[in-house]
Amino acid sequence: MKVCTDACLFGAILPQLNIGKALDIGTGTGLLTLMFAQKNTNCKIDAVEIDADAFEQTEQNIAHSPFKTNIQIYNSDIKNFEANKQYDIIFSNPPFFVNDLKSNDEKRNIALHSSHLSYEDLLLNIVRLLKDDGLFYVLIPFANEKILIDVANKNLLFAKEITRVKQTTSHSFFRSIICLTRMKDYIITEQEIIIKPNNNQYSIEFEKLLKDYYLFL
Repeated sequence: MKVCTDACLFGAILPQLNIGKALDIGTGTGLLTLMFAQKNTNCKIDAVEIDADAFEQTEQNIAHSPFKTNIQIYNSDIKNFEANKQYDIIFSNPPFFVNDLKSNDEKRNIALHSSHLSYEDLLLNIVRLLKDDGLFYVLIPFANEKILIDVANKNLLFAKEITRVKQTTSHSFFRSIICLTRMKDYIITEQEIIIKPNNNQYSIEFEKLLKDYYLFL
């Protein structure tokens, strides 16, 4: 799967903890894990990927990174993943298109659709694996924001931060980045990010977030 701008933005928004344990669910080729490792050099990260080919690519990418000693990857379905621990932070860019048409490529369907890992499945595993004071960050289509928050609330997870993303000022929101926690009494922090507000140039906010990751920005 290609590296997408919204996934890079998601990785850049993930917080700097620099201690503790992190989990990346559906790591793909390791993008989010590597971005998180770059700014959390003392954090131990587990990365889980169900697809064998993507897992192999992740192994290669991590093996060639300076962060490899802090990362452990697993070729596993998160529903069967036994960590024997809980995590300070979990992040995921899960399957996207809930009711969209599927292709004939089963690998692509698993990567891009929620037929294998529904929001309910995902959040049940977050409840299982997240520390009481832990944070869960997720990137989803903007259209599914309320759906995910409703399912999260049923599982006693509550929105703390929501970042909504537009491609340009003339576009509608297309992605939401949501931080969930077990704590219910937060006042939700909401913000907007426009990737290219005018003249096909990245916004100042986007450049600030991505400057440590993009070679030419």
